[in-house]
Amino acid sequence: MNTILPIAQSIIAILLIIFILVQQRGTALGSAFGGEGGSFYSTRRGIQKKIFWATIIFGALFVISALLNLII
Repeated sequence: MNTILPIAQSIIAILLIIFILVQQRGTALGSAFGGEGGSFYSTRRGIQKKIFWATIIFGALFVISALLNLII
């Protein structure tokens, strides 16, 4: 169990990073700071919605595995 948990946590972390980087938000970095072009609201549809929920699930799994790593 001591070797399985860090390996699982590493895999979850890599997948979480991939899901965060794949998400599309705005057209450029300037839209994150209030620049032009990013001032409209759009709903998530299709694969974009699935990636969003996968990011939330893997984030929760990462937090749970980190807490388990502290306990064990």
